[in-house]
Amino acid sequence: MVAPSLKLQDLIEEIRGAKTQAQEREVIQKECAHIRASFRDGDPVHRHRQLAKLLYVHMLGYPAHFGQMECLKLIASSRFTDKRVGYLGAMLLLDERHDAHLLITNSIKNDLSQGIQPVQGLALCTLSTMGSAEMCRDLAPEVEKLLLQPSPYVRKKAILTAVHMIRKVPELSSVFLPPCVHLLHERHHGILLGTITLITELCERSPAALRHFRKVVPQLVQILRTLVTTGYSTEHSISGVSDPFLQVQILRLLRILGRNHEESSETMNDLLAQVATNTDTSRNAGNAVLFETVLTIMDIRSAAGLRVLAVNILGRFLLNSDRNIRYVALTSLLRLVQSDHSAVQRHRPTVVDCLQETDASLSRRALELSLALVNSSNVRAMMQELQAFLESCPPDLRADCASGILLAAERFAPTKRWHIDTILHVLTTAGTHVRDDAVANLTQLIGGAQELHAYSVRRLYNALAEDISQQPLVQVAAWCIGEYGDLLLEGNCEEIEPLQVDEEEVLALLEKVLQSHMSLPATRGYALTALMKLSTRLQGDNNRIRQVVSIYRSCLDVELQQRAVEYDTLFRKYDHMRAAILEKMPLVERDGPQADEEAKESKAAAQLSEAAPAPTEPQASQLLDLLDLLDGASGDAQHPPPLDPSPGGALVYLLDLPCAPPPPAPIPDLKVFEREGVQLNLSFIRPPENPALLLITATATNSSEGDVTDFICQAAVPKSLQLQMQAPSGNTVPARGGLPITQLFRILNPNKAPVRLKLRLTYNHFHQSVQEIFEVNNLPVESWQ
Repeated sequence: MVAPSLKLQDLIEEIRGAKTQAQEREVIQKECAHIRASFRDGDPVHRHRQLAKLLYVHMLGYPAHFGQMECLKLIASSRFTDKRVGYLGAMLLLDERHDAHLLITNSIKNDLSQGIQPVQGLALCTLSTMGSAEMCRDLAPEVEKLLLQPSPYVRKKAILTAVHMIRKVPELSSVFLPPCVHLLHERHHGILLGTITLITELCERSPAALRHFRKVVPQLVQILRTLVTTGYSTEHSISGVSDPFLQVQILRLLRILGRNHEESSETMNDLLAQVATNTDTSRNAGNAVLFETVLTIMDIRSAAGLRVLAVNILGRFLLNSDRNIRYVALTSLLRLVQSDHSAVQRHRPTVVDCLQETDASLSRRALELSLALVNSSNVRAMMQELQAFLESCPPDLRADCASGILLAAERFAPTKRWHIDTILHVLTTAGTHVRDDAVANLTQLIGGAQELHAYSVRRLYNALAEDISQQPLVQVAAWCIGEYGDLLLEGNCEEIEPLQVDEEEVLALLEKVLQSHMSLPATRGYALTALMKLSTRLQGDNNRIRQVVSIYRSCLDVELQQRAVEYDTLFRKYDHMRAAILEKMPLVERDGPQADEEAKESKAAAQLSEAAPAPTEPQASQLLDLLDLLDGASGDAQHPPPLDPSPGGALVYLLDLPCAPPPPAPIPDLKVFEREGVQLNLSFIRPPENPALLLITATATNSSEGDVTDFICQAAVPKSLQLQMQAPSGNTVPARGGLPITQLFRILNPNKAPVRLKLRLTYNHFHQSVQEIFEVNNLPVESWQ
């Protein structure tokens, strides 16, 4: 005898009336016990009622797996009430992870062939919801037959089931090709919309289907023209736009069919121009149709005038009051800026105005597009706008804005002075947000502009006197003052206002940098080296500099302490060599042939020094390595013969100065992944000051026709290495060579073991989720030896 249980309505009321979660669990556990007892007793009359209650319990998040087999029994029943609940339970409780879902294949096959429309609809809905690849292969012939059934109700559901089958098993495309051409002649709205969706899926997954359906482009063009001119039916019109859902689906299909195909593109050009000019944009439905039209124009081989029209439509979108429409316009223009640069340039003022948007996503997109619009002809005007935005932009955008300005200035700088002024403005405004290589780039730029040395050192001195909190700015200023401090004191620079500076003020400013709690250890190293270099450039007494250097001999920072000890020893024991050692640094071109030659020369010099016999005089051996100065005698040593103080001599490299370290030989890049136009390349840098550290920049590019979204790159290394991953520059790679994504990996390899990487890439491409896991074990030897 089955214990009395609640009806579904009573169960819902009792669960909703529970005041605590414990009371709710008590009610559900009690009712689940009644349901289990009913299933065990095999009550065929009330089985569907018990399963309906169990499905409600499942929807609340409680376990209901014990009802899976009851779903199969109800589906096999001949009563429609049982089948309805059974199929609903199968859609909720079964999926591909459960082997039980294969047991309903025969039941679905029998129901599809019965001819009863409600039952066929239930079976098709279930198959399109949880049908696995095996079920799709077994039931594809039955679904194909139903595509040509006279009942629109069954045909519509059969088409949607065919869409699911194509997504699960793309090789079934050949089965559904013939019926699709016939279904395009249908007047039923649901059938026509489903057919367009089915053809779209077929074309995206089968090249043969794409070639087959290019023959029906004129028919699709005629359907869309009829929609635009006369309308399909008034019941499907929205805000005065005739059936926008069907228009959007047809435009998407035309975009796929016309891509890289001249004849199809020519057929649809006139129609696209008609849709672009006649669609009402006062309502959101019209904007949706217009946006799909723009995407179609840009993807096919359309005429030049039509492409300009599409860009102008996006320009009008930028003036729309709806933020979503403005965001869509900025994103689309960013995709088009590579292929239609001149057309997008016409809307540059509107894009720049979007930088002031309060919405962070809009201002970020406007910033990316503004940086992409910079070229040699508008670089001055664009930099003024971007620098003004940098001063007021949100903190989360400052890093991107500063990096973009520096890259654009390096690429399109009209003069060196303008380039220096631009970088100085960025360092002054957002110095803490710039990239790590900004200091090295600016010191190299100043070093190569000999005519601007006096101008640069005065500008930097003024900036440093006003603010010592921006660490990159302080580092560049300290380097420049140390190198060209004599020009700062001369005061003969005519390009800026006269500035009278004495030696005591310069030394006091550098001491202030050394004593500031805001100064990083690297910044203090720059300031200490600048003081040491000023000892050879100033005319006054060096006692103050010697006192400062001696103080830092007991500094807790090992790097700073080592520099102070070496500098102090240079004062005490080798004062006659100080002027030659502390000469101005030579200009070093990074990543060029000169860097390669210098690296080879330094390596050859090191090999010669190791192979040469030890000289008899202790002073001569000490000249080769200043790190061993403390080990030698100081009293009775004779002075060595004068050395050549030229910048190209070996004395330049005796001190580990932070100004311009000798560049290492470049490490070749490595391409580690490529699929459907998506590439991942790795570039390598080993900082000379820390050979155990390897910096890997992963760059993701996209040359395909579709955007790559939700891009995530994860890495792992062996336990003997230490890996630190920095945040990527973004998660979307625009199509056709848009702005790439970069991400920095910092790998510490103290044992110089071979570096191996295991990478996992996840992203969405062409409406498909992609995940790739692979190992990279062919890194260049230079990256770890």
